[in-house]
Amino acid sequence: MRILLYNPDNGVTQNFMPHLWMFLLQALTPSGHEVVLIDGNTQPMSDAELVQFVLDQQIGLVGIGAMTRMIAKAYRVADSIRAAGIPVVMGGPHVTEIPEEALGRSGGPRHADALALGEADETWPRIVEDAAGGELKEVYAPVDAFGQERKPSLLDYPIIPWDLLDLRQFNRIPGFLRPVIRHFGFAWETFHIIPIESGRGCPYGCEFCTVTGFFGDSIRYRSNRSIVEEMLKIKERARNTRGKVAVFFVDDNFAINTKRTKALLRDIIAAGAQLSWVGQISANLLRDEELVDLIGRSGGKWIFIGMESLDPANLASVNKSFNKPADYAGVLEALARRHVYAITSFIFGLDNDTPGVGERTLAQIRQWPPGLPVFGQITPFPATPLYARLEKEGRLIRPKHWLEFAPFRMAHTPLKITIPEVQNEVRYAWANSYSPAAIERALDSIADEPAPYKISHLLARLFFRGIYFPQKGAWKWLGLAVQNRRAIYRVVKDSFTWWHGTEGSVVSLDFNGMRGTRESSFLGRAQPDSARDD
Repeated sequence: MRILLYNPDNGVTQNFMPHLWMFLLQALTPSGHEVVLIDGNTQPMSDAELVQFVLDQQIGLVGIGAMTRMIAKAYRVADSIRAAGIPVVMGGPHVTEIPEEALGRSGGPRHADALALGEADETWPRIVEDAAGGELKEVYAPVDAFGQERKPSLLDYPIIPWDLLDLRQFNRIPGFLRPVIRHFGFAWETFHIIPIESGRGCPYGCEFCTVTGFFGDSIRYRSNRSIVEEMLKIKERARNTRGKVAVFFVDDNFAINTKRTKALLRDIIAAGAQLSWVGQISANLLRDEELVDLIGRSGGKWIFIGMESLDPANLASVNKSFNKPADYAGVLEALARRHVYAITSFIFGLDNDTPGVGERTLAQIRQWPPGLPVFGQITPFPATPLYARLEKEGRLIRPKHWLEFAPFRMAHTPLKITIPEVQNEVRYAWANSYSPAAIERALDSIADEPAPYKISHLLARLFFRGIYFPQKGAWKWLGLAVQNRRAIYRVVKDSFTWWHGTEGSVVSLDFNGMRGTRESSFLGRAQPDSARDD
């Protein structure tokens, strides 16, 4: 049987990396079957085109995985494929929490022939064999002999053959740039971000988050050895191809057990398995200087930190009081001393937010080392404590907002600010964080750093801007380059005249994960706290 695993596009802009679930299920598929992968973020197809592909390729089963924000698109695609006579199995957090919706038992149409509830590591091989035998069941759930939910162990983790997989659709170098890069003989013809998980689960239980509900509040880990071997395999791929590779640890909190994380990072260093990597870590855990030092030495380049708010009352309202805004600056400075950037995430529309929250947040951000701030509005996902509370309070205005997905649009009434005001605050924060003036100011703060450090920051800023202001196609990118011509000129000039930065800077910023450390030059040179980018 030929199987298609399909991931819908996220409805806003292209993902920065492929989703791990497709590669994991591909590795778990019983022998004798062939698996084809399509990510709608990188291979956009209309519903008709996708159905024709399925028919042309003689696909016998389609698996669709989707989070809540993608579910409306997932349902539409599933309907089209089922209408062509091909069975569809759906999985992921959304259908796990609301299975009756996908099965047409809540008043709407049926969208799937079968559902894979929860983590599908153990159920997927059974689904494939049942489908091949024409005996597909409606629901597959990971339960034990007593009917209790069972979380799969990660100790016997499948081998994903990253060195053999065709990853062309996930190349992050824009297509229009590749001929230019090839002409000049640069090695950056391809750049791939590879997802790896080292553990699952989170004990924190933030009110708005779906992670604890889906993966559980106890943490399960892979062995350090299996992770190191996977990274060595990815590193070998990078050596054998014209391109660069980075790793994204998709754990929802990579350092939730700091002792274990330190041991893993030490093993990565000892094995020479360093690759540039990105991970998600709570700010409270990053107060550990030894952990931060190991992050830098093991190849850590970017750390995603869910700061959410600068207001302790807001953090308490969503069960995230372990975040301490007073610690944010120190944490970011510790990362910056190791040349590790922070991706700082903020949520607007929380119960204690008032108009002006965007500028108040930016005023603080301008005092920190340059990083990549991202902004969104609070969203009540189904089956979360937040959804239940807002439903009880009668504040949901779009109780099934996922069926009419609208990016950056709220689904409930905030308390101290209006919905249009929240949308304006989000837009203001994005516009003033990624304007040409903001990018130049960020480069000012790292003026003494090596040129590769500036190049990576400039490129990251331009890509992250696209999360809110999509820039697809050559003309969009050309226009963006024109808007940022002063910053680009400056970085190009420094590449020829100031490659190593201030004398004494010893830092390698190639994507092999190896680097030295030094005190970052921005410390003590804060950006203007009254600056605006109008």
